[in-house]
Amino acid sequence: MNWNLGRPERRRVFVSYHHRGDQAHYDGFSKTFHDSYETISDNSIERRIDSSDFSYIMRCIRENHLKGSSCTIVLCGLETPKRRYVDWEIEASLQQQMGLIAVLLPTIQTFSNGGTAKPDRLQDNIDSGYAEWVWWHTLRGDPGRLSSIIEAANAKSSRLITNHHPRMTRNG
Repeated sequence: MNWNLGRPERRRVFVSYHHRGDQAHYDGFSKTFHDSYETISDNSIERRIDSSDFSYIMRCIRENHLKGSSCTIVLCGLETPKRRYVDWEIEASLQQQMGLIAVLLPTIQTFSNGGTAKPDRLQDNIDSGYAEWVWWHTLRGDPGRLSSIIEAANAKSSRLITNHHPRMTRNG
């Protein structure tokens, strides 16, 4: 562990979410975990990258948004599975073998069988055992738990990564 002035260095995490639909949850996440983690602030890729060149967009995601982060946390709300930039951020995270965590928000769509609607690429990695997941209310009730979830996500074998799902080309 690196120590700076007697304090451990804060782990850097990237938070992916649907900005219009889940901004309030991102704000709550950021406020709750600000002192423990260096979260990447509101970097809405859709607003910041003005290009239709997919290769350029993916390079920008890797170099300007994910660089230096150890893990990606996906806030999963009602519209998250329909957002192409969330899918692309997950894809780029997996290409870099970053830890991956799903935080299931109160707004997530639930099914009668108890399942929930998440981005397909994220669900593939939950199913393979690579991605960790946790309910929002669990994190809010025990913020210290996030540290162990991040460490578990970062300790996963890259052999569990499933990153061959077709890339979303537009929002649903």
